[in-house]
Amino acid sequence: MHDAPGSGFNLFRLIVAAGLSLCAALAPAADSDDAFIPRIVNTSTIPANGDLNPYGVAFVPEHFPHGGAIAAGDVLVSNFNDSGNTQGTGTTIVQFAARGPLAPPGTAVAFFTSSLPGLSTALGVLRGGFVIVGNVPTTDGTVATIGQGALQVIDSHGQWMQTWSDAQFLDGPWDLALDDRGDHAHIFVSNVLNGTVTRLDVGVSAQGVTLWKKTIIGTGYTHVPNSAALVLGPTGLAFDGDRDVLFVASTADNAIYAIHHASTRSSAVTRGGVVFADSHLRGPLALRFAPNGNLLAANGDAVNADVLHPSEIVEFTTGGQFVREYNVDSSQGGAFGLDTLREGKFNLAVIDDVTNNLTVYRLQER
Repeated sequence: MHDAPGSGFNLFRLIVAAGLSLCAALAPAADSDDAFIPRIVNTSTIPANGDLNPYGVAFVPEHFPHGGAIAAGDVLVSNFNDSGNTQGTGTTIVQFAARGPLAPPGTAVAFFTSSLPGLSTALGVLRGGFVIVGNVPTTDGTVATIGQGALQVIDSHGQWMQTWSDAQFLDGPWDLALDDRGDHAHIFVSNVLNGTVTRLDVGVSAQGVTLWKKTIIGTGYTHVPNSAALVLGPTGLAFDGDRDVLFVASTADNAIYAIHHASTRSSAVTRGGVVFADSHLRGPLALRFAPNGNLLAANGDAVNADVLHPSEIVEFTTGGQFVREYNVDSSQGGAFGLDTLREGKFNLAVIDDVTNNLTVYRLQER
């Protein structure tokens, strides 16, 4: 698509209003325990081939194996468009190292170049050493030529390992969430072309990822073509392992739903219960838990758009209480992918689709 934050996020509006410079963000004082401003870095997501429209973003988790091209705390970003800005034709995942150099436009480091175009928001990293990415391709940037897509498994060196494709269970993999148990995992996938959510049960070893079982656990989410966003449907997913609840951001429904018993259920619910659906939502896309336990959603502005509230990240509780919001960009359609990390040099990563930028923050949970 280019288509109140809790106390731990109480400096966002100051950051946006003040337009903190990158140099100031990287100054030694920002690493001090008594620094006023949070640690914040802005870097381009455009690699040498010119891919645009960053969608997915994912931190490399703690305990990720050493020796590969990426390390714990790094950030990966998937690009949906090519250099001509044609939707569904981007092929790169770029990487940003927490302690590495910034990337001016055109210099973002490509971690992986896919043979399948249209890399989507479905991007995640298993701590066993593997990256999962989905794609939703087109040949001309329109919904008339949209394809089913697939999930790919990539190793820590950026090498393709395998592709999972299934018209019933993976029909436009648009976003994903992981329940990572180390030697096995549940991969939850939202399917934008048929309005479903699928759970993939997989085994993980040093040799690779083995797909054991596929189960549709959610159905009935609205899925429709959209002139600006290409297609709208279920998007962001966030999994609460303590309660075994999967939260689903359904863009076209403009609501957040909850699927209970997500890791064990053998049959699908129709959307699940509504968690949050008030006027602060404007076509929610990516969905993640903040370190304080609240949920963060990225508003894509394709539904309920408001020029006074563009490109927002919205924070709300799992009980459905609005907390706070802030805007990623002053124009609409900028917010898309986001990810969080409990520990590390940075703990929040946010995409700006308008500027093709990744912003990573270190915010304290107070």
